[in-house]
Amino acid sequence: MANEATLKAEARVGTGKGVARKLRAVGKLPAVVYGGGTDVLHLSLDTHDAELLFHRISVDNTIIDIEVDSEKEPIPTLVRDIQTHPWKASLLHVDFLRIQKGVAIEVDIPLHLTGIPTGVSVEGGVIEQIVHDLSVRCIPSKIPESIQVDVTELALGDVMHVSDLTLGEGVEAMMAPGQTICMVSQPRAEVVAETTGDEEGKESAEGAEGVEGGDDAS
Repeated sequence: MANEATLKAEARVGTGKGVARKLRAVGKLPAVVYGGGTDVLHLSLDTHDAELLFHRISVDNTIIDIEVDSEKEPIPTLVRDIQTHPWKASLLHVDFLRIQKGVAIEVDIPLHLTGIPTGVSVEGGVIEQIVHDLSVRCIPSKIPESIQVDVTELALGDVMHVSDLTLGEGVEAMMAPGQTICMVSQPRAEVVAETTGDEEGKESAEGAEGVEGGDDAS
């Protein structure tokens, strides 16, 4: 199941760029919560608290319970967008999606390869990971913290696709079944060397044919 975290917030009435600038000037971060069939809720967060939290969690799939002073209960949410300053790397705005118990949502889950493929340890190949985050659909209580993929049995030339993954009950992959997850291939240096060798051999053969043709003509 996904991690959970808590973040305190205050409801705000004003909106717009002017209000946002004033909030940031006093160390506050503008934010909104939307979804769940309710009106958009405009909030302000403590910028320092938000930065600390976002640095220690997996932002894409951690359920964040927002404790708002005007709400009786915490609001369960997922981060949907974080806007940052183009060169200062400071936070400017955060969008949260309100989630509901039992209602499926789409989230990106980190995908980690485990083990060393036989194609690497025995056959000298290299493992290439194409997909690092898998988009899945499930109810909030089923959100995986991460997806572990055992690649020990992969031989040189083997390819693993989304359709080969074993996900938890109630978790559906939203990517195409034929999408490549990872593959074990020859080291690029060896591939280049083999290609160069083939080309040199072809040139030598063509050269020899040219010499033979010249002798016949004379």
